[in-house]
Amino acid sequence: MVYQHTFLDGSPCSLPVGKVVCVGRNYAAHARELGNAVPETPILFLKPSTALVPLSPSFSVPQGRGECHHETEITVLIGKTLTNAGEAECRAAIVGVTLGLDLTLRDVQSVLKKNGHPWEVAKAFDGAAPLAPFMAPQAFGDLAGQHFSLTVNGEVRQQGNTADMITPVLALLQYISTIFTLQPGDVVMTGTPEGVAALHSGDVLELELGELRAVTTVG
Repeated sequence: MVYQHTFLDGSPCSLPVGKVVCVGRNYAAHARELGNAVPETPILFLKPSTALVPLSPSFSVPQGRGECHHETEITVLIGKTLTNAGEAECRAAIVGVTLGLDLTLRDVQSVLKKNGHPWEVAKAFDGAAPLAPFMAPQAFGDLAGQHFSLTVNGEVRQQGNTADMITPVLALLQYISTIFTLQPGDVVMTGTPEGVAALHSGDVLELELGELRAVTTVG
């Protein structure tokens, strides 16, 4: 299936599908649960456009490569080019907000980290970024205090609030734009709260953010 950005209200999205900029360890509790230091500046890594897939009705995880963990993240869709951008520019450039999963091959990542190697093999494989449809940013008012959650098989696994981010959304976009130019159609995954765990075939997931209620199954 070829991925295309979509909106929850059914309105069309003409933006191309670009790169995915991800932020590691943006919630202190998540950094601690994996035994990592809390970073002083954002940790950035990339996923290619081929990592993007629709979240629903189902998505797949790699087999035979150890545990694949869910990392639930507020994700924003960029509609304007951002380079060395200010806060107002970053706010105006957000044309969609949703939840996504930064799928992580945790066993593979642990070996890569131990050997001092990059994370891409564990983070940037095909299908590694399932996304729900986007909502208009006006539906939120302020991204600085948004609650979101992930339930797996009826059990709450992750709960987060953007107020707990080490680097808030707009500041993240500003920082990213000093390193990578953000282009229309790019998405930014803003980090995950604590509670990450392995996914298994047949798991039923429900993600919630504001008016968004996305249900999916692990194929």
